[in-house]
Amino acid sequence: MTKLTATRRQFFGLAAGGAAAAALAAPGDVRAQVATKARIVIIGAGAGGTALANRLVTRLDGAEITLIDPRVEHLYQPGLSLVAAGLKPANYVVTKTTDWLPDTVTLIAEAAAEIDPDAKTVTTASGQSVAYDFLVVAPGLVLDHDAIEGFSLDMVGQNGIGALYAGPQYAAATWKAAQAYTETGGVGLFTRPATEMKCAGAPLKHTFLIEDIARTVGTRGKLDVHYMANNNSLFGVPIVSEKVRMLFGDRGITPAYSHVLRGIDAGARTATFDTPDGSVTRDYDYIHVIPPQRAPEVIRQSGLSWADKWTDQGWVECDMASLRHLRYDTIWALGDVAGVPKGKTAASVKWQVPVVEDGILAAIEGREATETYDGYTSCPMITRVGRAMLVEFDYHNNLVPSFPGIIAPLEELWISWLMKEVALKATYNAMLRGRA
Repeated sequence: MTKLTATRRQFFGLAAGGAAAAALAAPGDVRAQVATKARIVIIGAGAGGTALANRLVTRLDGAEITLIDPRVEHLYQPGLSLVAAGLKPANYVVTKTTDWLPDTVTLIAEAAAEIDPDAKTVTTASGQSVAYDFLVVAPGLVLDHDAIEGFSLDMVGQNGIGALYAGPQYAAATWKAAQAYTETGGVGLFTRPATEMKCAGAPLKHTFLIEDIARTVGTRGKLDVHYMANNNSLFGVPIVSEKVRMLFGDRGITPAYSHVLRGIDAGARTATFDTPDGSVTRDYDYIHVIPPQRAPEVIRQSGLSWADKWTDQGWVECDMASLRHLRYDTIWALGDVAGVPKGKTAASVKWQVPVVEDGILAAIEGREATETYDGYTSCPMITRVGRAMLVEFDYHNNLVPSFPGIIAPLEELWISWLMKEVALKATYNAMLRGRA
């Protein structure tokens, strides 16, 4: 058994055992601290920034660690798809940002407005300048709803419009619209943007769940369900894409390839898509809108983005193994904003955080970093209420199951559903505390 596979099993084992078991696994409890006066600034108090801050507090003695983030609420984003299917209430995904931060970390509750990587400073929205020795950019990403013509968030929950990514209140409103659709039927269009996106399995989960709920309540025959793929594939990993295609065939879900949502007319209930053959307008009774997703403006204006790829999205230029910036060696990218081929899920963050932690410690100690990130991404792909596939893969589209021979990654299993619906949150919370 490889070290990585063993660690992944331990990670999911924490999920199975719950938070109590997770609390016993704090890795920082047994490792020697490193004395330093380094000033470490982390932009973003989401999953990555919070988990890293907790781990660094344990590892470093004397460091000045500052988090910059204006968000009062911390969102458990993996739960939004459950809220949007009526399986969890909106407050299931909401806690306070400060609930997860150690007392020794300074939180500046403002947005980062400017990054000067040459002067090694971050300027906040109020004009406060914060100097750093090491910087971690983990601000998440921006949902570009304005890119969808005719759409605004106040439409969600009305006229057959859903948009679960936008937050818990919108996920709950999405369920309101989706539930009405399962009762009255008609044409359902489930979209996916052309940009990189967080949890690329979420559009598929919502499609599967709404179709299954209608089947359960006996109205499936009223629904005409269409999945609007952004390219000629249903998922970025070919073997998973083929499995989804087969499930779509079994379930009567029609894929429309290379259909990217450009705009909607809520009054007429029509949607316009860009396709290789030009624009196409489709009628709908329910539409799930997932907008293009991009790096925050502060990142795109900082000079930290890739210059030759993802130019419309602005992801941070970094080494795909170390997550260290390629031009500024005191900067690391973490989480959704990292410009790497895979890794915009909470499970990816779990494996990225130790890499960034080791990179910072190595820089402080004057040694070479040893931890690397291989693109590990986990997607508990819900296919029915009570069934899911535990899909895990790496940069090279290899399936890397944590339980080979025990949990088949492309089988619809109850245990995989249990990990998503019950156990994953305890594991996520343990990760935030730096214990997993």
